[in-house]
Amino acid sequence: KKVPIFVYTDYYYERSDYLNRDRSKIKKGQEVDIVLKKDQSSGKLTRGHVKDILTNSKYHSRGIKVRLTSGQIGRIVNILD
Repeated sequence: KKVPIFVYTDYYYERSDYLNRDRSKIKKGQEVDIVLKKDQSSGKLTRGHVKDILTNSKYHSRGIKVRLTSGQIGRIVNILD
């Protein structure tokens, strides 16, 4: 079930996706939306599957940084799986 979307630091997050900031909720192979560094100002999202989790800390306030199977790197905005 989708919940209302609200604006947080120039990105659109779903309320259920505070999970994007918790490393333990991210698994390799999950389908996610990320924002690339070059797209931070526009908020454009890129969809793909997690290849590697790059953030070492358990939690990150702006989202966990990952590498997709396509090689693109960005911070998770939404978890789709």
